[in-house]
Amino acid sequence: MIMSYKKIAVAIDFSDQSKRAFHRAINIAIENDATLQLAHVVDTKSFGSIAAYDLKYAEKLKEKSVSDIENYKNEAKAAGVKNVEVFVGEGSTKTILTQLLDVDLIICGATGYNAIEKMLIGSVAERIVRQAKYDVLVVRS
Repeated sequence: MIMSYKKIAVAIDFSDQSKRAFHRAINIAIENDATLQLAHVVDTKSFGSIAAYDLKYAEKLKEKSVSDIENYKNEAKAAGVKNVEVFVGEGSTKTILTQLLDVDLIICGATGYNAIEKMLIGSVAERIVRQAKYDVLVVRS
């Protein structure tokens, strides 16, 4: 049975792996005439305790992420994706990416931006595979 996806999310952390996942997501979205959701999470959990960082820093990171992801949105539209949505959240990347709403498929890179995670399948990708309530495609380079 061939599955038709209506809404596809792609996890973007601006790493090379997520860029590869993004390009794969463009192709799948076009093939399925699906909405493509670009999902990025400012991982405030990695900052440690609230006392250890300035809340303004997290807001600045979120603003920069929104700006940076607009380039991805423009690229997807130029490639032929008709409907592109942007989701930028903050909190635990692993939690937020497994709880996206109305998604049929999530695409992510095997490893992310974190150098330690590059040793094995990334902990974010692993969590998505284990806990997402929708299909998952993990893109390897």
